[in-house]
Amino acid sequence: MEDNMTNNDTLCADERELRRRAEEIALQNAAQLPENKGPMSVEETRLVLHELRVHQIELEMQNEELRRAQFELDSARAQYFDFYDLAPVGYCTISKEGVLLKANLTTARLLDIDRKTLVGQTVYPYIHKEDQDRYYLFFKSLLKTGEVTSCELRMVKRGGAIFWAHVLAMTVPDPSASSGQDAGGAGVCRFVISDVTECKQAEDEREKLAAQLQQAQKMESVGLLAGGVAHDFNNKLTIILGYTEMLLGKVAPTEPLFADLQEIQQAAKHSADLTRQLLAFARKQVVTPKILELNDMVDGMLNMLRRLIGENIDLLWRPVSGLWQVKIDPSQIDQILANLCVNARHAIAGVGRLTIQTANIVLDSDYCSDHIGSVPGEYVHLTVSDDGCGMNEETLARIFEPFFTTKAFGEGTGLGLATVYGAVKQNNGFIYVESRPGSGTTFNIYLPRHRSITLQVPQEVAAEPIEGGRETILLVEDEGAILKMATIMLQNLGYTVLATNSPVEAIRLAKVHTGAISLLMTDVVMPEMNGRDLEEHLASFIPQLKCLFMSGYTADIISRQGKLDPDLHFIQKPFSASDLAAKVRKALEG
Repeated sequence: MEDNMTNNDTLCADERELRRRAEEIALQNAAQLPENKGPMSVEETRLVLHELRVHQIELEMQNEELRRAQFELDSARAQYFDFYDLAPVGYCTISKEGVLLKANLTTARLLDIDRKTLVGQTVYPYIHKEDQDRYYLFFKSLLKTGEVTSCELRMVKRGGAIFWAHVLAMTVPDPSASSGQDAGGAGVCRFVISDVTECKQAEDEREKLAAQLQQAQKMESVGLLAGGVAHDFNNKLTIILGYTEMLLGKVAPTEPLFADLQEIQQAAKHSADLTRQLLAFARKQVVTPKILELNDMVDGMLNMLRRLIGENIDLLWRPVSGLWQVKIDPSQIDQILANLCVNARHAIAGVGRLTIQTANIVLDSDYCSDHIGSVPGEYVHLTVSDDGCGMNEETLARIFEPFFTTKAFGEGTGLGLATVYGAVKQNNGFIYVESRPGSGTTFNIYLPRHRSITLQVPQEVAAEPIEGGRETILLVEDEGAILKMATIMLQNLGYTVLATNSPVEAIRLAKVHTGAISLLMTDVVMPEMNGRDLEEHLASFIPQLKCLFMSGYTADIISRQGKLDPDLHFIQKPFSASDLAAKVRKALEG
């Protein structure tokens, strides 16, 4: 025993503890032994101590595993909360009563409020007033069905700023509820909130651009239709006006038939005016662009415009000094301003004001991205504003369509603004309208700046007297009635006419004709061969041949967007005998 006590003194604390536990085990084992069993030997005690040490090592290894698992769990938990708080979307937990129970930092940043202040509040103050009913129905449906659902609505930051949010939500059991609660019930709601303001704006922009593109395509389609109708209609009007004019020359003014023919002529001329407006809209009218000072053009029209709008409307003219030059047919400026002023006159009930302004402006890509059809660059800005009744969005979307009008029946044809649109587009410009009901209307017209030091001031051209001649003219027209009528007109003027309705036949006639052919007068669009190709073919063996083109509209065969080459001679259908006489002489002498 003394040896045992000596050994105990040298044991460390752990060994003494092991010894104590070993003795306890030994005593328990001794109690189970027969009474005549003697005390444990030293060897038996050592065996027990060995077993206890092995057990201790096993426990320490298990503790190490537990500590490692706890560390990993703590790290994962910290990482989770980092991801939770720094997530690009807002995460929050909301009670069935609509109270925010938990929220990550992103939710607090989205609403521009401290998280501690946010938690415990209801959600409704952060929902836009106009969308609160939508949120109520969404939340009610979520609690009822328990299914994952989503919606888009506007939310309000603490400072009042509004943003579009996409909300994805689901219900989960409340972990803090009593054990008796139905685990499948709708305990709390988990929300995922994403700021989709930029996506919403991009979507709105795409819809806007799509609508503008659709409108532009519609206008283009209507323009093609209008141009085709005007072409065919002009052919018929050419026949009506031509024969009416020839009959008027044969009937004495005192005869009753003379007045009837004049009525026919006036009706045909009015119809020709309508087709010219259609051609202006379709950008197929004949124009002769000149370099102009727009301020001078408007100055020269002010008296006429004041008579047009009436005394009850005050016309204000505000030109800018140093205005850039533009290149446009002067008659198109007349069309634009006259039609816009007439439109303003109908929009103003009683006394009102019409303002015309000019300015130089440079449009950048940001502006053009918001206005489809525009191109960055330097422009002359012409503004025509009135303080009339204004227009709603539905009317604005259609104002440039041919034959669309809000005027009473018989007060307008619906072609005035269509003419403006076509004239602006034909000159590579663009036009935008600003209007609201009760707030008047502003037409913004942008015409490209023309860089040139030479200014061409339009001169008044006196009417040319009817002249004839003795030259031979090769006349080619596929419309039989027009061919016959033009032949008679030219013969009445003293010309020799070789007439045919076929370009191929015209080539044959030119080759077999023994005399000189001075002028080719041809339609532009014909079967077999167009007028330009016919001219080039004939010029190969008649080098001095002059040419006069005619058409119901200007095709791209002889022009670019209706703008004729300076050295090209053209007569627009319908034409009168005096028009024909002047154009033929000019072509022959040009």
